[in-house]
Amino acid sequence: MDRGRKMGLSAVTDMPEVMRGVHLVGHGGSEMLQFRDDVPVPRPGPGDVLIRVAAAGVNNTDINTRLAWYSKKDGAGEDASWSGTPLAFPRIQGIDVCGEIVAVGPGVAAERIGERVLVEPCLREANGAELDQPWFLGSECDGGFAEYCRVAARHAWRVDCALTDVELASFPCSYSTAENMLVRARVTASDRVLVTGASGGVGSAAVQLAKARGAEVIAATSSARRRRLSGSSERTVRSRDRRSWSKHWGVTASMSCSIWSRAISGQASWKFCIRAVATPSPAPSRGRSSRWMFARSI
Repeated sequence: MDRGRKMGLSAVTDMPEVMRGVHLVGHGGSEMLQFRDDVPVPRPGPGDVLIRVAAAGVNNTDINTRLAWYSKKDGAGEDASWSGTPLAFPRIQGIDVCGEIVAVGPGVAAERIGERVLVEPCLREANGAELDQPWFLGSECDGGFAEYCRVAARHAWRVDCALTDVELASFPCSYSTAENMLVRARVTASDRVLVTGASGGVGSAAVQLAKARGAEVIAATSSARRRRLSGSSERTVRSRDRRSWSKHWGVTASMSCSIWSRAISGQASWKFCIRAVATPSPAPSRGRSSRWMFARSI
């Protein structure tokens, strides 16, 4: 009997039983991370896919989760996850994942095996059920700092583009955060958008996604980091100290990306993010579909 039949799912026949991965064993510094080579490979359940991780980005949210930065009680462990509950240790972190589907659980078409995918980091479904409150990959469930990662199939988005796995692994968290800000602000081609903190991950994503909508973008950053944004916006503000940007530039929307935001996107926003950035397709029209995207994101 092949391995796929023994697992009760469709899978490649050489699936290992264990994998290499990094366990977070508690809150604290990097000493709380332990490399292991005996981590059981997760088994996809109903509605799940199993992804062989090709690249995983190290995001600030991974570091903040490890440090219990999200706690509302000065770093207390009892509410340090995104959902305000304790993390279950050991935990495999890694919110930014690019990889290939190598197995699917019951209810998922076997044709998805072999797809190159990005994982949507804000999870609305896990363990075969809708979640009352969103989970985040690598926080409430295991993420991508291992050879394999399991998620609901709806959160694994096929990507067909020339970007490398490493390049794609920089997208999920930062680009979906920026996209959700733009959706909530209802940015269109008629807007002039100011992005502060524009040289950071979320900021640079906001610059590109706003341009994909046809908006005029003003990128505000320090003089030292201005070169990073060369060619990425129509106009770059040299100083971040101006107090009257909206009056001076006629700004109609402002995206403050210098401080981390919890504005991770919903599924409709994620779809546009993949379409506008990871593939060469043009941005969707700003008509009825854009309002549907906005409605679905709140």
